[in-house]
Amino acid sequence: MGEGEPNPNDFLGFSPLSQHGRGVGGEGCLTSSNSRSTRDNQWFNQGVVRKSKSVNMSDSPTPRQILSGLLPFLEKAAAYAHTIQANIAAQPDKDLYPGNFFAAALTDADLSIQTMIEVALLGLFPQIRFYGEEYESSYNTKYFRAIDLGPAGDYLVTLDPVDGTKFYADGHGNYQIILAILNHDNFEAAIALSPAYGTYVYSLRGEGTYQGNIGAPLEKCDRLTLPTPPDRIFLGWDMGYLAEPLRDRYTILDIQADYSTTVQVDNCLNLLDGRFASAVLRRGKFIDGGAIAFMAQESGCIVTTATGRPLPPLHTCEDYAWPSLVISRSQAVHEDVLGAILRAK
Repeated sequence: MGEGEPNPNDFLGFSPLSQHGRGVGGEGCLTSSNSRSTRDNQWFNQGVVRKSKSVNMSDSPTPRQILSGLLPFLEKAAAYAHTIQANIAAQPDKDLYPGNFFAAALTDADLSIQTMIEVALLGLFPQIRFYGEEYESSYNTKYFRAIDLGPAGDYLVTLDPVDGTKFYADGHGNYQIILAILNHDNFEAAIALSPAYGTYVYSLRGEGTYQGNIGAPLEKCDRLTLPTPPDRIFLGWDMGYLAEPLRDRYTILDIQADYSTTVQVDNCLNLLDGRFASAVLRRGKFIDGGAIAFMAQESGCIVTTATGRPLPPLHTCEDYAWPSLVISRSQAVHEDVLGAILRAK
């Protein structure tokens, strides 16, 4: 913490060491009717004794303060991921995603980074809501007050400890650590660190997207200016059916068909460095694709559902995800993609 930088604990009204013990909480009930959300809620409440604690929103930290407080820990997590990548040990694939080798991949780094950020959150912001991708394997999930979206102003922090675990396990550099801060209706902030390249990007709601080198504080980052992209489109998992309707005008990267264990291919985040004119995602998961969509929108991209509608409020979504997303650099490209989706139905 730099001189003059606010102490995150000043915004909580108590010392986490003296006030936050085992089982603090009281709200863990997911409101979504989705089956996985119901299962998440049952798992979260199983065997956990918690007592209610009201939260005074006026004493809560701002999204910028949360990002600033966590940035040093995210930087250390990035250094850790980069250091051990060559020797990384894989964990058994997750069984939630049969047939999807991206979503199923799991390594020691996923579990370790999530633990590190959980410890930081519980030490700095013990009243925060938190949902991490590896929540089922975590020792700490039960110590958070809740894992779901709260009312307006009661933020949920989400984490994908290694976005692109398959890239990471295969020795590629285009993986990232993604953390986001969600309000009742929309994202408030998101940050994506790229350990292999020593850079990060972050966005704050209504303030744009910024880029900088890992080690630089938020205020030292430069506003992201998107370069003119090539006529190239990224298709996420299960979106390969759009390749042919678009191939006459665009170069297509279909991540499901084109992924290679030996030759690195680009990923969705590369939309922010000008390598794609558009990206199409089957789902905008809050922990990764949704966070990237938010950062893209803050940088000036057009983001809608696959039907061309505005993004729905987060609290109306199921399974921690927006529906299918189209993210484009220009209206013309966006209309081409939406037209291809309509014709492919």
